[in-house]
Amino acid sequence: MKNISLKIEPYSYQREGICFGLDKQRLIIGDEPGLGKTLQSIGIVDAANAYPCLVICPSSLKINWQREFEKFTDKKALVLDNNTRTTWPYLLQMKMHHMAIVNYESLRKFFVWDIKAGKSFRLKDVVFCPQIAMFRSIVIDESHRVKDPSAQQTIFTKGIATGKQWCILLSGTPVVNRPEDLVAQLSIMDRLNEFGGKAAFMARYGEGDNLDELSDRLYSSCLIRREKARVLTELPDKTRCDLYVDISNREEYDLAQGDLAEYLRQYKECTDAEIRRKMRMEALVKFMTLRSIAARGKVAQAIDFANNFLASGKPLIIFCSYHEIVDELCQAFPKAVRVTGRDSAAGKQAAVDSFQNGNSQLIICSIKAAGVGLTLTASSNVAFVEFPWTYADCCQCEDRAHRIGQRDNVTCYYLIGRETIDHALYNIIHRKKSIANQIMASDDDIPTDKLYFDELVNNLFTSNN
Repeated sequence: MKNISLKIEPYSYQREGICFGLDKQRLIIGDEPGLGKTLQSIGIVDAANAYPCLVICPSSLKINWQREFEKFTDKKALVLDNNTRTTWPYLLQMKMHHMAIVNYESLRKFFVWDIKAGKSFRLKDVVFCPQIAMFRSIVIDESHRVKDPSAQQTIFTKGIATGKQWCILLSGTPVVNRPEDLVAQLSIMDRLNEFGGKAAFMARYGEGDNLDELSDRLYSSCLIRREKARVLTELPDKTRCDLYVDISNREEYDLAQGDLAEYLRQYKECTDAEIRRKMRMEALVKFMTLRSIAARGKVAQAIDFANNFLASGKPLIIFCSYHEIVDELCQAFPKAVRVTGRDSAAGKQAAVDSFQNGNSQLIICSIKAAGVGLTLTASSNVAFVEFPWTYADCCQCEDRAHRIGQRDNVTCYYLIGRETIDHALYNIIHRKKSIANQIMASDDDIPTDKLYFDELVNNLFTSNN
């Protein structure tokens, strides 16, 4: 058995998953959300020294993959973007980086040279760049995204994975609707022939027959899946997961941050105490504007994250502050219910009841309107598109799910805008917990205490994002 030497000690069930992967090599890790599928796949790749490794994942998870890989190992990960479009093979060949990370939508841009057919094409029509041969392992996150054999992303993924000794698929829901969902995933792992090929698979399992037999064959050959309830004794009551995402309005944000930086320079040069106090209040308004811009820039990634999560079939609670963010999310998820300050008491209760009774999979909550008092134990997963100013308020929101009646570990996902004020705020609320008791003021409950202000300034312009 190869040595597992991550920088973080895995839980015993995660170690079991790593050992399973080292044995099977081409597999699906189907654990429920929040159980650490990312860590297990990294553990397999690292123990096998199966580098370079390619990770294919949703756009909203690229930065998280990079941070997790560099947190768990002593190696470097490269996010493929326009800046590395031509240099990534060199960076991997020279071992300056060991893992490359790409989103599904960019597979064609980075790895396909030509398609010798029209809009409708097959794998044999695709000419891949020869550099894909350098990857010894491939990790496919949210692999249910490639369940349609005829979809472009599935064809590209299959072509890239062909011939790889190590192929690790991650999904909380490998089967979304029907047994046929497994066909493309088994093919990508080069295991479909073990089930007799597509025709034989569909003949025996396609109509929902012989499912116990299918389950037994999957678990014995290539599938490992654990539920939270099974491993609950190993988990803390709450697990916080930081998801760093790129914002879509970078130019607008950088202009606003430049304006704030210039204002703060004038503030530091001012010696009059009363003027400095007034300038500090004005600067806090500018901080709030910056926070709003960052929040708007995260909406597309928040929608991508929620779509991926909801595909697991599990319910989700989303917290945010600004009305426009709530409205955009509600537009993206018309079947969701919501609890905001604009809703009547009866409307709020109806939304909570619908969610608690399992009639709604997603509830979108305002931090102020839903942060206290409500019970939302139908879900053990909470996501923050925006977050409050204090640690205490974060806990209040998290505890809508983490309260009496909750049987599972509660996983809290924080979507943090990369290189934005989010990083500064997050540093404060989670590392300076005493700030929760600071004096509160203004419509948005931003603390105006000078110590908080100074901490915010220092974090915003000195943090390494």
